[in-house]
Amino acid sequence: MPARDSRGLALLRGADSQFAAFPLQKHSMPDYEHPSKHAEDPGRDPGRDPGRDPSDGEVPVLGGEERLSAQGNSVAESGDDGAAWAPLRLPIFRAFWIASLVSNLGTWIHEVGAGWLMTSLDPDPQMVSAVRIAMSGPMIFLAIPAGVIADRVDRRQLLILTQLMMFSFASLLSLLTWQQLITSWSLLGLTFAIGLGLVMHVLTWQATVPVLVPPPQIARAIALGSISFNLARAAGPALGGVLIATAGVWVAFAVNALSFAGVLCVLLLWKREKTESSRGLSYRAALKEGFVYVLQEPTMRNVLVGIMLFLLPATALWSLLPLVARQQLAWGAEGYGLLVTSIGVGAVVAARVLHALHRLLRMDRTLAASMVGFAVGLFILGHSEGDTWWHDAGALFASFVMGAAWMICLTTLNATAQMTLANHLRARGMGAYMTTMALAMALGSLIWGQVASLLGLAWTQWIAAATLVLTAGCSFLFPVDRESDQPKRQASTRE
Repeated sequence: MPARDSRGLALLRGADSQFAAFPLQKHSMPDYEHPSKHAEDPGRDPGRDPGRDPSDGEVPVLGGEERLSAQGNSVAESGDDGAAWAPLRLPIFRAFWIASLVSNLGTWIHEVGAGWLMTSLDPDPQMVSAVRIAMSGPMIFLAIPAGVIADRVDRRQLLILTQLMMFSFASLLSLLTWQQLITSWSLLGLTFAIGLGLVMHVLTWQATVPVLVPPPQIARAIALGSISFNLARAAGPALGGVLIATAGVWVAFAVNALSFAGVLCVLLLWKREKTESSRGLSYRAALKEGFVYVLQEPTMRNVLVGIMLFLLPATALWSLLPLVARQQLAWGAEGYGLLVTSIGVGAVVAARVLHALHRLLRMDRTLAASMVGFAVGLFILGHSEGDTWWHDAGALFASFVMGAAWMICLTTLNATAQMTLANHLRARGMGAYMTTMALAMALGSLIWGQVASLLGLAWTQWIAAATLVLTAGCSFLFPVDRESDQPKRQASTRE
């Protein structure tokens, strides 16, 4: 599930009859593992392999054919018919997904409320923009250290701790705002504290998703997380505006606090069969182990390169979208919201065809096709300058296409990383993934902002589109399709 995932209470209580009838507190859920995690290479020393967990010996591990058979049974029991919504048939995943949807709504409501409150406390543009930095900035610097922690302690307990922490800070922010004791700096401080909790939560959650669903459903589970995020992005800001206008900013913060409580309820009901441990490694040794694995594992290394190849040019969309709406299309705030909504709708629609694309094109061609699709959207958007209806329609269509391509590309990379990483290294690997993503977006925003100031919006979008076509071709030099590497690995083993 996406970056700011997981929480929700009201929807869980009336979610659906199947979940209500499932006694989570009486059943522990199996931790699913991808078969490649424990596949042994006769030419490799297990004791020196950073991708192998020495503690796996403490838990019975099935052999190759036996494990595949067991996984087939797990998939069959979950009713997997290849449908995009198959992971939602698993009660525990469905519970987390509902909580995630409410949680994401709470996060967007908080951002709207915090930004609006800052305009009254201190209208300086730097202070207003600092609100967003306080929420998202910790991800760049703390994602990898947080991943080390998430690989050393029980992730369920860590998620419970982060939810309690964010619930406390959000509640305090709501209380101070209600009592009119809030200041600009206390707003930034509490928002930063919530951002710290989100870093730990996102990394731990990213590492937890693969143990909630069978391996064949990982990509679809991540796609469903993207749907949750995009639905919340479409509805959250509008809902936040209504709450602020009718009840006050403090109510928006209170709703965000309640959304943390919802996920906390699901976590308390979730029981696990297997937990994480330090495996006798110090924090520094664990950090080094994570870096070595990410750098030496070819697929994971290529995933990080793929993130840079896509996000560096694709970030031109997000960094320039407000200016495109205001200056290029001459739209107001409502028009800008419509563009964002079109992007979200494109992502939701793409989630329905993602599994079919992976089966038809495999991972590498899916990535290249999504990059080219995003480039086409940017090219069309660059030509949508004017006040005629077909310019407006072109901009909305381009946003829809780019939303679909964005979701397909990043979900494919995310799912590949999840299936590549061993469970005891997953949080550290996803920490490297999230850090690379944050750095690419920050660097891309800086680059395209400078280009736009020199050449204008249209030319900047066309240049970014051309760059994406080039990076799509370059992506084949860094394959992430694990199956395409199997013949080479088998040949190497025979030699």
